[in-house]
Amino acid sequence: MELIKCFKALSDNTRLRLLQVLQQYELNVNEIVLVVDMIQSGVSRHLKILLDSGLLTSRRDGSFTYYFAAKNDTTISLIRLLEKNLDHKEITSRDLEKSREMIKIRQNRTKRFFKYIAPQWDRLKKEVFGNFDLNSMIKGKVIFKGKIADLGCGTGELIDQFSKEIINNFIGIDSSPEMLEQARLRLSGTNNAELRLGELEHLPMKNKEIDTAIMNMVLHHISQPQLPIAEAYRVLKPKGFFILSDFQKHDQKNINEIMGGSWYGFEKEKIMAWLADAGFHVRAMDSYPVNHGLKINVFTAQK
Repeated sequence: MELIKCFKALSDNTRLRLLQVLQQYELNVNEIVLVVDMIQSGVSRHLKILLDSGLLTSRRDGSFTYYFAAKNDTTISLIRLLEKNLDHKEITSRDLEKSREMIKIRQNRTKRFFKYIAPQWDRLKKEVFGNFDLNSMIKGKVIFKGKIADLGCGTGELIDQFSKEIINNFIGIDSSPEMLEQARLRLSGTNNAELRLGELEHLPMKNKEIDTAIMNMVLHHISQPQLPIAEAYRVLKPKGFFILSDFQKHDQKNINEIMGGSWYGFEKEKIMAWLADAGFHVRAMDSYPVNHGLKINVFTAQK
């Protein structure tokens, strides 16, 4: 990274605003246009300059490209300098508020999807997974001791399978009241499972509350995927295990329409980087083929 390019890139007030916003939120061009209230061509030009300087990174997902501040020593140092000078400016506060609104719009879209799809969810998963038994695969990776949390428990299928065979305290958390209602019906005869309504980005759990956390095919529904990973780290006890599964990155729009989600899966390197950033040590990563030429990656990490 050339410092001269970085300083030239930051010689424009709009690009200063963009870097300030994109260090906290990963946004696409349409969302950025609404945040900074500029025409798309102007926003695209500024983004290209920031990309060329190395201050921004981007990744393509479906038909959109998302932008985020690069994570390196130079960018972090420059952002800290910007924060000292821009944090109290009214325009910066407005930009960040608008960015939060963009994320909220994505979250509401996900909630609407699950509100209507909840009764059919298990059938839709079967259409994509085929005969692959992901729950059994995850069961083989879990050390059953202490409290186990299913983060994004959906209809309670995973807890139901575990609780019938294993005596543990299970906690299921989901942001969809409709999905939790399905889980309550399924687990009505279970006396070792507790269900909680809450966002995975802000888990309704205390620090170091659980021994094992599972996030099963949930991450692609989350607008800011790195946040629930950091939350899982917070609520795990020292040496606790985190099992995370999700689609390998794909470009199949029909799958996204069936399963919903903000993302078309993830490169395994991206998830491993998020795990490392949160403080986890990745112990294993396994890939499994399912229907439609898709792959599911399962990560085993330890706090």
